[in-house]
Amino acid sequence: MSVVVVESPAKAKTINKYLGDDYVVLASYGHVRDLPSKDGSVRPDDDFAMTYQTDENSVKHLRAVAQALKRDPKLILATDPDREGEAISWHVLNALREEHGLADLEVSRVVFNEITKKAILEAMSHPRELDMDLINAQQARRALDYLVGFTLSPVLWRKLPGARSAGRVQSVALRLVCEREMEIEAFKPQEYWTVDGAFVAPAGRLAAHLTVLDGNKLDKFSLPDEATAMRAVAVAEKRTYHVASVEVRPQQRHPQPPFTTSTLQQEASRKLGFGARQTMQVAQKLYEGIDIGGETVGLITYMRTDGVQMAGEAIGACRDVAIGRYGQSFVPREPREYKTKAKNAQEAHEAIRPTDPARDLAAVTKYLNEDQRRLYDLIWKRAVSSQMASARLQQTRIEIRSADEQVGFRATGTVVEFPGFLRLYEEGHDDTADDEDETQRLPAVADGDDLKLTKVDPAQHFTQPPPRYTEASLVKRLEELGIGRPSTYASILSVLQDRSYVTLDKKRFTPEDKGLLVTWFLRSFFQRYVEYEFTADLEAQLDEVSAGKVDWKDVLRQFWTDFHGAVDETAELRVRDVLDTLDALMAPWLYDGEDGKKCPACADGALGLRLGKFGAFVGCSNYPECKFTRALGAEGADGQVLDGPKLLGQDPDSGLDVTLRRGPYGLYLQLGEAEEGSKPKRTSIPRDLPVDEVDFEMALRLVSLPREVGIHPETEKPIVAGIGRYGPFLLHDGRYVNLASTEELLTIGLNHAVTKIAEAPERRGRPTATPLKELGAHPSDGEPVVIMKGRYGPYVKHGKINATLPNGTEPDDCTLDQAVALIEAKAATKGKKKASVKKAAKKKTAKKTAKKKAPAKKAAAKTAASTEA
Repeated sequence: MSVVVVESPAKAKTINKYLGDDYVVLASYGHVRDLPSKDGSVRPDDDFAMTYQTDENSVKHLRAVAQALKRDPKLILATDPDREGEAISWHVLNALREEHGLADLEVSRVVFNEITKKAILEAMSHPRELDMDLINAQQARRALDYLVGFTLSPVLWRKLPGARSAGRVQSVALRLVCEREMEIEAFKPQEYWTVDGAFVAPAGRLAAHLTVLDGNKLDKFSLPDEATAMRAVAVAEKRTYHVASVEVRPQQRHPQPPFTTSTLQQEASRKLGFGARQTMQVAQKLYEGIDIGGETVGLITYMRTDGVQMAGEAIGACRDVAIGRYGQSFVPREPREYKTKAKNAQEAHEAIRPTDPARDLAAVTKYLNEDQRRLYDLIWKRAVSSQMASARLQQTRIEIRSADEQVGFRATGTVVEFPGFLRLYEEGHDDTADDEDETQRLPAVADGDDLKLTKVDPAQHFTQPPPRYTEASLVKRLEELGIGRPSTYASILSVLQDRSYVTLDKKRFTPEDKGLLVTWFLRSFFQRYVEYEFTADLEAQLDEVSAGKVDWKDVLRQFWTDFHGAVDETAELRVRDVLDTLDALMAPWLYDGEDGKKCPACADGALGLRLGKFGAFVGCSNYPECKFTRALGAEGADGQVLDGPKLLGQDPDSGLDVTLRRGPYGLYLQLGEAEEGSKPKRTSIPRDLPVDEVDFEMALRLVSLPREVGIHPETEKPIVAGIGRYGPFLLHDGRYVNLASTEELLTIGLNHAVTKIAEAPERRGRPTATPLKELGAHPSDGEPVVIMKGRYGPYVKHGKINATLPNGTEPDDCTLDQAVALIEAKAATKGKKKASVKKAAKKKTAKKTAKKKAPAKKAAAKTAASTEA
């Protein structure tokens, strides 16, 4: 009976059904080993030797595999068909050999792109060996990420307190977000006007925009202000018009290829509002299988890919579906073939597609939840439409002129002659899409037709800055630059948010002050390592490792030599030097010209970048005499400029002033003034509360926090609502429950609070380690005796006594009697140590007592002598 190892239990369950009783399919539950989170796990001085550690949660899963293999040593590794999957298989195999002594295994590797019976059986009939090139590429990537993190992050902690970490790819993604923010800050809007005319033709009405004035063609900024625009209106209204020309241009619009990981994340963001992580979680479930009528079926192919091609069988099935639905004319004569345009793409896998194109949403909708339904429908439509005919369009342009040719308008419109693939699917648009494609239906007109001008409308516009990145547009940009890979996009975006370097507000990334500082620091002192081309070239080298063209350790050596030298160069930098450099670079963003550096609170102070416990802020050079501070940015993130406290009103209960103030970490409210020996009550403005909504009434509600909501009817203990380090909360009987928003915090009543507390999940404590083996009850007290996995090897545990297993003793071979003997020996040794410690403590106390009885003068003399020495 062969043992098959896959990553997930859902996948294992499905595949076991397909393979039958001759196989045991077990799950590794993802990666089983990784580099420990401590310095020294990758050792460049030892030819980049790497120390791996088995995850505590993986111990029992590996033990289950090992026990199954003792019955039949045939191991089939069937993890995902990419670098990570290959590496998981390699780590599983090594853990079984090194930790479970299974040296004589018959090992084979199989891969499949979809979890269907046909694909699984086909894969099992074509086993291969582990691909060490893929494994080494994954090891190289992991080592690079580790070396950058553990080498660069300590530099950040020392030179830029408050910064949490830096990463090889995350820092480049952060740079994109920060540079976009700088573009937005530096952007100066430019005013321009347009003029539109409404006309009546013999066959209907049409709208057109002004393109010619005084015989001259207009460009975007030809009408720079209202006066110019109103003059144009006056000139246009005095003319009569006719059709000068009608131009009809045929166009074709072609379908997009099936989804890759990147395009799926982008389209799911645009059309479904899914984040990258949510998209991948839902897709993972669709890939691993859904219970449909008692059978678990994988609905889509592998979802981590940058290939756009489909198998010939799938292409034929998509064409058949399109013909069956819309007719032969909706499918081209020859199947469509696609090639990826992404930089450094790997086309080893198919695109993401339904495993059976004949299975549309209607066939599976009752088995899926809402998110699964929406994502499956998106994937299905995109795949089927990719094999459909192009849409045929007619773009019509009508040129309108006045009788004297001095004024001209233009009307444009697009008519769909044949919808083709658009009948099924049309791609969503992002921020950069051209939205000036007119879709109005135009009446039939001919050259020379007279037109009647009925209305002229001027409109004011301002140029807009580039938009902040959404998840979709950031993933698209990373892919265009060749940075990251399909399996990394979701984690990159998550890390940036987890580190508090960016926030996702209204689905757009805004850099935090911390993120801006880290980016400018890296650009100033580690410029090469946050360059887009350098990071993309490193990805290309990893691809060459995968292809067996480059040795993985050569890549590491080349990177480490230069990188380690750059880190060493920063050792002599002082924090003040770093801040001065950043202050100069960020001046256009921090200050409004040279005058912006003058302290508004004192006569001769200059503003500059300062560091505090929680990060950077702008402060006065005359500190501590002048305590003026404000958050980063010319006006701070909240857009408020405060030269001092802003009085909002007086608290009716205490008569104290309620003021809005700015501190090093942003705006806050204060009740009263500081008095000797006591601090006034203060509360920060919650992140989800716009500052312009903090009027006197709101301020009173905030400074009154925490507030008692009421008494819990069952426990008869109070329920308190307040704002803590992690946001708004309820506190009841020592237990905290998170609230969704500040609004909920301020308005929640007793009944709602009781419900929230009842529905909140219990907080789990630290997970306990799982025993490797349970030996039985100790004969003296009946307490269990177990064997545990320790940092330095397996050990026996009974109560609070731990005894290491002797070298060469396997956990499975240890008996209860042997364990009891080890425990008793350990207990005896422990008792002797305690006794010797107590004797030593008594002697130490006696010596201290003797010293206290010595004359004070001698003690003073002794102290003076030691100081001189």
